[in-house]
Amino acid sequence: MSQLKTLFIKDIEPGTAVDDIFMVKEMSRYETRAGKPYLRLLLMDKSGEAPAMVWEGADRLQDICRAGRICRFNALVQSYKGALQLKVSEAQEIDEADVDMGLFLPASRYNVEAMAAELVELINSVEKTHFRALLTAFTDDEGFWSDFKKAPAAKGMHHAYIGGLLEHTLCVCRAVDKMAGLYPALNRDLLLTGAVLHDAGKIREFSFAVPPFNYSDEGRLLGHMTICVNMLAEKLADLPDFPAQAALLLKHLILSHHGRYDYGSPVLPMTREAFALNFADDLDAKMNYLDRLSHGVTEEGYQWTDYQRNMERFLYVDGRSGEQEMEDIPPVASQSAPCGGRADRPRKAQGRAKAVVNDRQPTLWG
Repeated sequence: MSQLKTLFIKDIEPGTAVDDIFMVKEMSRYETRAGKPYLRLLLMDKSGEAPAMVWEGADRLQDICRAGRICRFNALVQSYKGALQLKVSEAQEIDEADVDMGLFLPASRYNVEAMAAELVELINSVEKTHFRALLTAFTDDEGFWSDFKKAPAAKGMHHAYIGGLLEHTLCVCRAVDKMAGLYPALNRDLLLTGAVLHDAGKIREFSFAVPPFNYSDEGRLLGHMTICVNMLAEKLADLPDFPAQAALLLKHLILSHHGRYDYGSPVLPMTREAFALNFADDLDAKMNYLDRLSHGVTEEGYQWTDYQRNMERFLYVDGRSGEQEMEDIPPVASQSAPCGGRADRPRKAQGRAKAVVNDRQPTLWG
């Protein structure tokens, strides 16, 4: 790699000059009241995001600073309304072949193949052959399984990083597995199958092959729940012995797992399993969001966040130092994980960026 990156967004300080490489996540063009053009950018690397403004040379830099491009920026770091903002004076496009893309894209901190192995082990624990055959049809689909292990679980809220969909799905599956042990009336096979598949449509809802993450046309027009039901129908067409009642209940789990109409569910949960899946999905989304906020603050101890519009409240989070060892963070794999299923941990956390909440997203479930 001929282009070196030495400064990450998490380490930027007000009043300093920046000369380093970042990815452009978003770019918008505006005009002042006097009709002078300017650009508003959102820059990112694996440590976080930071807004940036181009006040001079907007016409010249607009084509360079397109979303998804890697650029070297010369900028002055300013404080605007209590948050960092880069005032860009110059930008130069960098060839992606000259940089390590892993420096710019956030990814799960856990070993993807280890998480996938644990999820497969849970799938193999499903007792009813028709449910297990359906889940195997998905995992044996190489294109689906490859995308499922790479996809984010959301665009900007929870698990919004490479491997996020797999991480979220595994955590939800663990939760419903525990629920089934606590409440024997729950149909564990149905519930676990719904947990594995509930967000599967996100591999087509999001466009993630080329950064930054965004919605696909199919995703915007249909949404991941409808996409998932369509994917389910495609697999069921090859399983003619799959019970019709089981298929109906499974579709209900998928379509109701957001729990409320205003959160995007076309129907409300109406079965035990649907309530359990909704609670598990909601819990994991919120825990991931709070974890992100905790790692975004710069001081130890409990402290208040800014007002979180998507949750309609201030939050009181325990600050965690960027130098904290990963051993202090619960591993993805549980104690009951199969041999080889425990996720590999990096030797040390790399530090966290100040959490940037995209308040244009109405809920956590994106």
